[in-house]
Amino acid sequence: MPAKAYRYAIPAAYFENDDIRRYGFHGTSHKYVARRTAELVGKTEFKMINCHLGNGSSLCAIKDGKCQDTTMGLSPLAGVPMGTRSGDIDACVVQFICNKYGMSVDDCLNMLNKKSGVLAISEKSSDFRDLEAGRDEGDEKCILALEKFFYEVAKYIGAYAAALNGIDVLTFTAGVGENGPETRQAICDYLGFMGVKIDAEANKVRGKEALISTPDSAVQVWVVPTNEELMIAQDTAALVKNA
Repeated sequence: MPAKAYRYAIPAAYFENDDIRRYGFHGTSHKYVARRTAELVGKTEFKMINCHLGNGSSLCAIKDGKCQDTTMGLSPLAGVPMGTRSGDIDACVVQFICNKYGMSVDDCLNMLNKKSGVLAISEKSSDFRDLEAGRDEGDEKCILALEKFFYEVAKYIGAYAAALNGIDVLTFTAGVGENGPETRQAICDYLGFMGVKIDAEANKVRGKEALISTPDSAVQVWVVPTNEELMIAQDTAALVKNA
């Protein structure tokens, strides 16, 4: 990532002395999907946003195969709401909760990591399948949890489209991204201003590579199942070869 993406706007000493910066996570997944997408679209120079959506979720803005920005930060807590993680939050929320409830910072961060996200909003489950079942039964808290998730993912896609100065390909991967047709559709419904058009029939796919956008969509939208194990094996082989 360029420095403008990974540096936090805090005193430089924390970066220089303690290496506090945006690192991001799901790197092996984003790397695999970026490479596989290049093979699928038949070119290496293009702008893409990869949505790794699951119990842990992160988005990555990629240009010509290189990461330009990603939603997770120093830790996996940052970015969109997840199964049990809050995602982005005003740091003063931590101060307020700690002061009012006599909670330590560590305890508060434990709450933000393990008791927040869609679990907290739905008050039901961190499993998106349970949330969808609750939504179908009219559970308003499950409906809100899903709507919050779709909204935040779409908002980051819009931001990253601006960061890349355009987008050619949008990809969905990981448990929810690969197996959630309704999730993909709901997120893409926000992206009409970008010319994104989803083929409803093609979007019924689960767990398989597929182009799910229409021929006249301004952005190609793909489902690309991740293969982190293969990426780790290939990276390990490369390291051993060059050792």
